Amino acid sequence: MVKIIERIEVTPEVLHGKPHIAGTRVPIDIILGLLGDGLTPEEIVKQHYPHIAKDDILACIRYARQIVEDEEIYMVKAG
Repeated sequence: MVKIIERIEVTPEVLHGKPHIAGTRVPIDIILGLLGDGLTPEEIVKQHYPHIAKDDILACIRYARQIVEDEEIYMVKAG
């Protein structure tokens, strides 16, 4: 198990190594998808994952931000 950031970990034996909320089998991409669909953190906890906390969802957002922040994009001019 490798802790990526607080509350987020990667474990090769869990979800084929996809980042997930620590101590669960809840992948980050599922949480981000629910947020993208317009659900609030409170709705996600209440309706889908009562065993996680709002702070877990906020950690997913921080993780996604970190990925985008560290991303480097290389543009190649056509022609």
